[in-house]
Amino acid sequence: MSKITLDVNSFKALASETRLDILRSLDGKKMTLQDISKITNLNKATLHEHLTKLNEAGLVKRKEREGHKWVYYKLSWKGSSLLHPDNTRIVVMFSATFIALISGIYGLINHLWQKAVVTRNNMVFWQKAPLSGGINETNDELLTIPGPHIVENPIFLYLAIGCISVFAILLVISILKYKKNKEKKL
Repeated sequence: MSKITLDVNSFKALASETRLDILRSLDGKKMTLQDISKITNLNKATLHEHLTKLNEAGLVKRKEREGHKWVYYKLSWKGSSLLHPDNTRIVVMFSATFIALISGIYGLINHLWQKAVVTRNNMVFWQKAPLSGGINETNDELLTIPGPHIVENPIFLYLAIGCISVFAILLVISILKYKKNKEKKL
């Protein structure tokens, strides 16, 4: 479980059941003062005071845009971590999942690239270097050398299969943890 550091202001802000209700109502949403007031059945002035304390404690973010009269409130990472303590772990797991996918695709491309170099009848084809006569002159003949000079290495195929398998497993685990973590903890 990831650690959440709380200071004195955070403890003071969390000491009120009303503020905990406000945090629960903001879970996963961005809302105006009026929206929160409807959900919590609190007067706007009282609600504004509670939101100010939650903002000072770093549990709620206040979003204002120039030229707009509405102010939106949403949970900060710290506030979200109180309601869903495994958020950090899930983000790391999702990152590892996509790194495994990228590694698997890289391994598969490398394996296919090696297959493309070794062609029909175990003949390897290379194009000759440009002729020394001019810059744009090239010799279009192909040089054929019998025998498999590039040994096909299945390690990239095994790496690709392993990484894609790890991707699938981590993706399933990450999604299950994410769904479980969406349940409210407070």
